[in-house]
Amino acid sequence: MKLDNKSEYTINFTRKALTYISKHADLNKPEEAKMFIALLENVTDGYKRNLAIAYNRYCKHYKITWNMPLYKEEQRNIALPTREKLQMLIANARKPTSTKLQLSMETGLRPVELCRLKVKDIDLDHKTINPTTAKNGNARTLPISTSLTTTLEEHIQHNNLTPNDRLFKGDANDYGKHYRAMRNALAKKLNDLTLKTIRLYDFRHYFCTKKLYDLNNPYSVMVLMGHKKLETTQKYMHLMNLDESEWTCSGATTAKEATQLIEAGFQYQTTIEGIQLFRKRK
Repeated sequence: MKLDNKSEYTINFTRKALTYISKHADLNKPEEAKMFIALLENVTDGYKRNLAIAYNRYCKHYKITWNMPLYKEEQRNIALPTREKLQMLIANARKPTSTKLQLSMETGLRPVELCRLKVKDIDLDHKTINPTTAKNGNARTLPISTSLTTTLEEHIQHNNLTPNDRLFKGDANDYGKHYRAMRNALAKKLNDLTLKTIRLYDFRHYFCTKKLYDLNNPYSVMVLMGHKKLETTQKYMHLMNLDESEWTCSGATTAKEATQLIEAGFQYQTTIEGIQLFRKRK
C-alpha cells in the first residue's frame, strides 16, 4: 500500500482492521472472515464496509478468491457543536494541542493536512497558510487570525524550526489520541457527557458551516474546504437553520462604520430608520 501511495491513515486503518478480524477469524478462510463481519453487532454498515474493503486488500495481495459483500454507508446529517464548547476545549488543551485545535477551527483543515504542514506553508506576513490538500483536492490558501499568526510565530521560534521542518510533531493519529484524552478528561471533570460527542472533525464541520454563512457561496466554500465535489459541501446546508441566538448583530450609520463591520466578517441585512443592520454568526 505504501508503494501504491496510499495515505498513512488508510494504511493504519487496514492494519488495525486485519488485526481485528484475525483475532476472530482465519484470514485465509474468506467465508469465515465474511461471517465474522456480517455478525458484528452494534456497529454501522459503514464500519462493516470498511472492514470488508480492508480484507479485500488482503485477498488481492495473497490472490485469495472471495465475493466481497456490499455494505452501503448510511447517510447521516452532520451534528454541529456550539462555538462556546469548541472554545472551551481549546482553552482546556495544552500547547501544542490547543494551537492545533485553534488552527482546525479557523481553517477547517483535515487532521492529516494539519499534521503535514511545514513551516514554509505558513505565510506570517500575509497571515495565511497553504496546506497540501488531502484526497486529491485542489490547492487552497486559507487566512488565519492575527492572534493565531502570533502563536504560530512563537511556536516556530521556540522550537527553532527551519522552513522544511514539520510544523508539529506526530501524525494525525497522535493528534486524535491527545485530543480525545483531553476531551474525555474535561467531560468527566465538568460532568458534561455532550463534550464526549464532539469529534476532532467537528472543528472542520464548524468552519464549513460558518463560511457558508459568511460567504453565502457554496462554490467558494467548496474551494476553502478542499472538496472535489459541490455535493460534499452541500451536505452542510442543513446546519444553517439556526436561531437568532447564534448571531451577533450590529448597526452602522456611516460608510466608515459599515466598512469596519464588513471587514470584521459582518453581512449587510437591511436598513431601518437610516441605520444599516449587519450580522455575523457567533
